[in-house]
Amino acid sequence: MTRTLTQQQLDTLGQLVIEIPSWAFGNSGTRFKVFGTPGTPRDPFEKLTDAAEVHRYTGLGQVVAIHYPWDRVDDYAALQRHARDLGVELGTVNSNTFQDDDFKFGSLTHEDDALRQKAIDHHFECIDIMNTIGSRDLKIWLADGSNYPGQADLRGRQDRLQDSLQQIYDRLDDSQRLVLEYKFFEPAFYHTDVPDWGTAYAQVSALGERAVVCLDTGHHAPGTNIEFIVMQLLRLGKLGSFDFNSRFYADDDLIVGAADPYQLFRILVEVMRGGGWNSPDLAFMLDQCHNVEDKIPGQIRSVLNVQEMAARALLLDRDALGAAQRAGDVLTANEIFMDAYQTDVREQLAEWRESRGLAANPMRAFAESGYLSKIAQERVGGQQAGWGA
Repeated sequence: MTRTLTQQQLDTLGQLVIEIPSWAFGNSGTRFKVFGTPGTPRDPFEKLTDAAEVHRYTGLGQVVAIHYPWDRVDDYAALQRHARDLGVELGTVNSNTFQDDDFKFGSLTHEDDALRQKAIDHHFECIDIMNTIGSRDLKIWLADGSNYPGQADLRGRQDRLQDSLQQIYDRLDDSQRLVLEYKFFEPAFYHTDVPDWGTAYAQVSALGERAVVCLDTGHHAPGTNIEFIVMQLLRLGKLGSFDFNSRFYADDDLIVGAADPYQLFRILVEVMRGGGWNSPDLAFMLDQCHNVEDKIPGQIRSVLNVQEMAARALLLDRDALGAAQRAGDVLTANEIFMDAYQTDVREQLAEWRESRGLAANPMRAFAESGYLSKIAQERVGGQQAGWGA
């Protein structure tokens, strides 16, 4: 069956906002090698300049998340003005307690009260930045955990984590949120202090209404039904944001939709079913590292993948699907579901972009712009941004 998006569906699609990560424009790699690229930004201002190119060619990427201290500047108000001059806004502030030698054995869970306070104080600094730039969300991902049975007091670490998070949460104002991310392993291999959605949910539920969970699509064991987790957290009112990426084996931070576009479709179906689509309470953010591909087109490809799978999810005939489900008609229900997923919307989306003054093919338009050659010539000298800078 051939189906096309209605004008109402296109209008709904046009409300999509995707938050892109500043760190995606810096150099990155594996634990074996970080690769450099000509034209890589040397400071947060140049990162924003590159991020704005994604929005320019796609109409997506309206908000840019920053990472502290990777995006440390002397004047955050100036950074905000620079973003707005480029047509984007600063968004989520992401903390970093995983690269300091003091946090080798934990940060917000540390046995040493002084070191734990250092980690808490780091988040207070993040909140100060949020207050300057008007950011709503403080996102926390912890590398805390252990490698061997008996190495750590599992219960004690959870108790200390709750106390640390409560202190941070209490520092936020009434318009701000604490967003807790989970990851089932790495860099700790025996246990991770926030390994799954249940632990994250338990921790944020104890804090208050403005504490929610971030779901990173790469932070699950192979075979995990991620869309079920999406449904449950939406149902509980605790899904605050996504970190969209792909993984084949573990947390690979690849372009979203690259490994399993059908999974991305299924996730977006549940987002729409659960009331999360275009909700101000649910942020769609990318969290990816472009190790061997060019950074800006990697982000362009990513936001377009989300847009395309969202368009297919909008085509799902929910009335017919509901009828088949109620009738217990398994094969018809699956056929209706697959019909939406298998609909090729690329040509219609290209025409729709042109109607909005955008390039029909953003990837091609950016490649033909010569921007990468331009920044390679201009950004010579200095220290390229990357992990830890």
